Amino acid sequence: MKRKQHNHRGGARATGKRGKAETKPESQAESSVLNLLRRAPGVVFSLRQINRGVNARTPERRKQVAETLALLMEDNILVEVEPGRFSCNNLGSVATGTFRRRSNGKNAFVPDDGGEPVFVAERNSRHAMEGDAVRVQFFARRKDAAPEAEVIDILSRKQSVFVGKLQLSRGVAFLVTEDKTLANDIFIPKELLKGGKNGEKAVVRIVEWPESAKNPLGEVVEILGTAGRNDTEMHAILAEYGLPHAYPDKVEKAAGRIPEAIDEEEIARREDFRAVPTFTVDPDDAKDFDDALSLRKTANGLWEAGVHIADVTHYVKPGAAVDREAFRRATSVYLVDRTIPMLPERLCNRICSLRPDEDKLCFSVVFELDDAARIRSSRICRTVIRSKRRFTYEEAQAVIESGRGDFKNEILTLNRLAQRMRKARFENGAIDFDRYEIKFDIDRDGKPLGVRFKESKEANKLIEEFMLLANKTVAEYVGKQTGGKAKKTFVYRIHESPDPVKMETFATFVRRFGYKLKTNGNPNDLTKSLNAMLDKAKGRPEENLVETLAVRSMQKARYSTDNIGHYGLAFSHYSHFTSPIRRYPDMMVHRLLEHYLSGGRSVAKDACQTQCEHCSEMEQLAAGAERASVKYKQVEYMSERLGQTFDGVISGVTEWGLYVELNENKCEGLIPMRDLDDDFYEFDEKNYCLKGCRRKRTYRLGDAVTVIVAGANLERKQLDFAPAW
Repeated sequence: MKRKQHNHRGGARATGKRGKAETKPESQAESSVLNLLRRAPGVVFSLRQINRGVNARTPERRKQVAETLALLMEDNILVEVEPGRFSCNNLGSVATGTFRRRSNGKNAFVPDDGGEPVFVAERNSRHAMEGDAVRVQFFARRKDAAPEAEVIDILSRKQSVFVGKLQLSRGVAFLVTEDKTLANDIFIPKELLKGGKNGEKAVVRIVEWPESAKNPLGEVVEILGTAGRNDTEMHAILAEYGLPHAYPDKVEKAAGRIPEAIDEEEIARREDFRAVPTFTVDPDDAKDFDDALSLRKTANGLWEAGVHIADVTHYVKPGAAVDREAFRRATSVYLVDRTIPMLPERLCNRICSLRPDEDKLCFSVVFELDDAARIRSSRICRTVIRSKRRFTYEEAQAVIESGRGDFKNEILTLNRLAQRMRKARFENGAIDFDRYEIKFDIDRDGKPLGVRFKESKEANKLIEEFMLLANKTVAEYVGKQTGGKAKKTFVYRIHESPDPVKMETFATFVRRFGYKLKTNGNPNDLTKSLNAMLDKAKGRPEENLVETLAVRSMQKARYSTDNIGHYGLAFSHYSHFTSPIRRYPDMMVHRLLEHYLSGGRSVAKDACQTQCEHCSEMEQLAAGAERASVKYKQVEYMSERLGQTFDGVISGVTEWGLYVELNENKCEGLIPMRDLDDDFYEFDEKNYCLKGCRRKRTYRLGDAVTVIVAGANLERKQLDFAPAW
């Protein structure tokens, strides 16, 4: 099996010559000498030992070695310890960190201390895998070259699991993968194949990679099915991100033993909202209803609005089998055509789900508001509710627009209050990201028949405002201690201020479209400027690109026990409380609230922080899988439109080509550099553009273009476009 060739799509053409930061190529003699000395750091070699070690038998070859030694000493890579005796000038510099493997050979070592990544050549990698903890030896830095290191010890292995297609021929089996961290196919001995057949998708674990072997050795963990089938491909996406597609039987059985009936004694311990007008509003395909709203007028003329959240932790006890599995997953995953729930279906869709006309246990935040949506009081309490109606967002929106329908008075009042809260939130500095969601119309086999965009309307924003208010309130309850009391450990949802350099770069980009954006001043002025710019972009061809780049210029929100506030929402205290059916941090918050409401002391911070970090990591993996499923369906949808012409906008500029997002359906594809054959183009990274050397034509990020669909590779989830100009 030959090593796969990875085409970098004209990268050399993009620059025209080797960049200054590149290491100059080594001669064969230089490479041989360095390999010999680097294999034994600290050892002193005589000239005779070096000649013997690199097999320099002829006078000409020994002359090359002598010249090489002189050059390496000049570059401070070697040191002549004494006349005729040489050693690698490693200067004793050793560090630990994480190995980053790349299929293009640009492996890197990321130091634990947060320093810059250091290049590690494949020959110096000891076959370390992506994510392995390693110890490296730094080489003496060559003049005008980037630093380089060699792996000298693999401290711990990260589980190396890959997804790909089995290729069997004459009794030999390999897994061929498009994974960006591995260039080599994985050899699978027959006894480790587990019945896998040629062309099937499989999950394979690397069990060994001998230093002398070209290919790693693997064993089949799971056969996913025939490549190209919808279930196979969706399961493959989950496996690529290390996410499960099924629940373990023992966990399902444990969930089956959880009683569904509500004890009368439990009801007696709670506030009873069963007679209060209460309803849920969710997407039309939702089954896990984890939040409900109630509204009634109080005797003192105020509005009592209840945000009622499924009391998951009443049923799921810490350390139980269901809880352990929920923590491992940390979040539900929403692919294009399915949901992979955090909790077993019996819990998320039945026992905990706030289904209409059923008594349900909740953890609630109840507010008293006046007509101006000012909060006069609030309380956090355990409740029992009975939802009177299940609305879809479309049904609730119809009530708002027509003023007619079930619970019209409650919905219209809550919407009016939500609009005032929303206005006040933006006046206080919140950022107005209002992006649409790509949805596919698919048949029973998962084939995409159409693409549509789901916009956030008043009904969505009504629910959003009350969920934000509840999340903020519970965070303030714990985080705003009075009377000099020590702050208690809690789970916050934090969002740091944007990187000033990224914001300046973004501001420079949007100026091309005539937008002005402040990048300095107080935070409120900056967010007002950003909101004004985003508002102006609405409805224009560049809207999606501008919003996408604005999001990328921001930091990622995450979970932490250290509260620094939430920049995007302009909240000093914020948490996640309202979705315990699908997010484990919300379950953590429920447990902490229950503990503190009953007078409990602060819990151990370190253990809680470790859980926060795990949940943040799993959230990012789930988001990656969700994006991959959308990309797969986009490529599948466009595969039946080969040769057709579409208008789009340049959404990315790289040394290997131009990425273009189509206006009609937001599918993104690549125009490879090789197809820009009317000139020799150079990549200008600073100005987001490609510049033609002869004709001076320039392709910039955000430019409108017309393209032809030239190719659709489902394995790589990649669309290829060709210029239509």
